[in-house]
Amino acid sequence: MAMIVSMRAAGGLRRTGSLRTREPPFPPGRLTSERGNWRQGRNVAEREVPVTTVEYLLDAHAIIAESLLWEPDTGLLYWLDIKRPALYALDPRTLASRRWDLPEHTGAFALLEGGEALVAMRTGLFTLSLQTGNLGLAAAAPFDPALFRFNEGAVDAAGRFWVGCMYDPLDAKKAAKKQKGPLSTWTSSAGLVGQADAAELHNGMAWSPDDATFYLAHSYEHVIYACDFDVAAGRLGAKRDFARLPHGKPLPDGAAVDEEGAYWCAIHGGSCLHRYAPDGTKLRTIELPVTQPTMCAFGGPELRTLYVSSASDQMGWEQRAKEPHAGALLLLDPGVRGIPRACRAR
Repeated sequence: MAMIVSMRAAGGLRRTGSLRTREPPFPPGRLTSERGNWRQGRNVAEREVPVTTVEYLLDAHAIIAESLLWEPDTGLLYWLDIKRPALYALDPRTLASRRWDLPEHTGAFALLEGGEALVAMRTGLFTLSLQTGNLGLAAAAPFDPALFRFNEGAVDAAGRFWVGCMYDPLDAKKAAKKQKGPLSTWTSSAGLVGQADAAELHNGMAWSPDDATFYLAHSYEHVIYACDFDVAAGRLGAKRDFARLPHGKPLPDGAAVDEEGAYWCAIHGGSCLHRYAPDGTKLRTIELPVTQPTMCAFGGPELRTLYVSSASDQMGWEQRAKEPHAGALLLLDPGVRGIPRACRAR
């Protein structure tokens, strides 16, 4: 599929008080892609093949931008930078942004009532006051934080915060063979509770429109699972292969589900998004101008926009020169609406 990448919404960041505003440094025209070969062009819209327009929403230069979350009441898009740890709240209309710096690698978060967030840092889950920035321990990590960190989180329809993990040793020289870490849920009443799953790297959490299926990727195994889900009990049932990627560098990463029940997945290292039918059939591939997309999330008016985050992590200088916008936030019109997603854990 051919693609247009528009630079209209892209730009370097100029700090103005607590806000971040656009300052477009790019030459006129659009970036276009034909099978991954990028070039500058001016008259590229008139094509005989289907075209997807991808815009740079924010040239954030994140190390690992992740955990996109649309908050419909405020129209804000929340996101994390995992390894330059901070939580952000971005207004996509103006690019005004707030930032809460965090002291540790932070792999997931959920909003809470009362102007707080729940952030999944290396050493545990912490409440974060969005007014003061103060942190309070909600639950200690269920793993050795020298070897693991939390990774990927989502709130189910009953308000449980599901959170996975990643084998990511702080000292790579002392790292042993990859180990599996737990999948957990958190509620204010029960605290952190282990669930019947473990992986070296959890990703891809999402629910079907009827909440009867929970999707979960074991990224290092290149597999996305579909699990029977009891939303009332918060219990996983039978697990089956939903989709598998060929073994190699591309991995299934963050995901979202649309109103037709199709599952969208960011393919980290594959420069694309995949859209899968509810039976696991791959329906569509959308090429992206970043090698490492990390997550996609529906938002905007009527959930008609698909936002995509990306990473620059572990890129050498040569690759960074070829991909100067790695770590940006992107947006596109997917041609289908998303489904409302729970924002707040309780």
